[in-house]
Amino acid sequence: MERPRRLRSTAAMRRLVRETQPRASQLVLPVFVREGLAAAKPIASLPGVSQLPLGDVPTVVEQAVNAGISGIMLFAVPEVRDEQGTAACAADGILNAAIREAVDAAQGRIVIMADLCLDEFTSHGHCGVLDSRGRVDNDATLAVYERMAVAQADAGADVLGLSGMMDGQVAAVRGALERAGRHDVVVLAYSAKYASAFYGPFRDAVESALEGDRRTYQMDPGNAREGVREATLDLAQGADIVMIKPALPYLDVMAAVAAVSQVPVAAYHVSGEYAQIEAAAANGWIDRKAAHLEALTSMVRAGADIVLTYAALDLARWLGEES
Repeated sequence: MERPRRLRSTAAMRRLVRETQPRASQLVLPVFVREGLAAAKPIASLPGVSQLPLGDVPTVVEQAVNAGISGIMLFAVPEVRDEQGTAACAADGILNAAIREAVDAAQGRIVIMADLCLDEFTSHGHCGVLDSRGRVDNDATLAVYERMAVAQADAGADVLGLSGMMDGQVAAVRGALERAGRHDVVVLAYSAKYASAFYGPFRDAVESALEGDRRTYQMDPGNAREGVREATLDLAQGADIVMIKPALPYLDVMAAVAAVSQVPVAAYHVSGEYAQIEAAAANGWIDRKAAHLEALTSMVRAGADIVLTYAALDLARWLGEES
């Protein structure tokens, strides 16, 4: 009789033979910065997460450095929105101001990432500009992404997170960065971003004004091969990192992309996934620490080299306790 249980007999033995060992250095913390805010404002649907005033950005950077995680991803909530998302490209806009604050505080100790998308800045809540019929205009949006990319690079961002799911967005942004002489800026492509029900709390966090849905540009949840196709296209266009979003419902896609990718693969454990664990734990139905660690392990096991998660600081501490 074969007895695989021999390798599970003690905690020390399980630790010795464990195949997947997540690290704090793989983690990135999403951060929401709201224009005009005087003090941190808790987000009801994201327990433990708040919108932050610009002045709190250096504090978050220090928390990330001290925790041993490798980066933060900045999202911004402007006071004024319009149909074109004008504030996204403004040098003094809230996102670019937050990037500068973070870069100054980080001094190269962690990676400063910035969301490159228009949904937080448009009055209609879509990830691009609309045409005369109210549809997202792919190519007109790319022109805005190019300006936004250069503005974020000029503000000092190390990594640009292209989350809009426009066709050709990686090539457009890479070209704009090259023309601007910003050869060292990393492009993180949200390659397989699905039209998911798990984004709800995020939309609360950025006070989304979305009209309709995003199914004409975000991916259909039933399509796995298409996720690999999208990642392959982004790789050909010059993506330095490719991402799967959400994470847990799409671990099969993550594994398939990881199998063909020659660059790092990122996973975004999105707001709804995080909130489910937090809500169940608050009701005493599951163990919060164990659930977050298990979710993280599953993402890394499926091929994620980088994980964006709202639990990043707690996870880093727990991983330190287990090492």
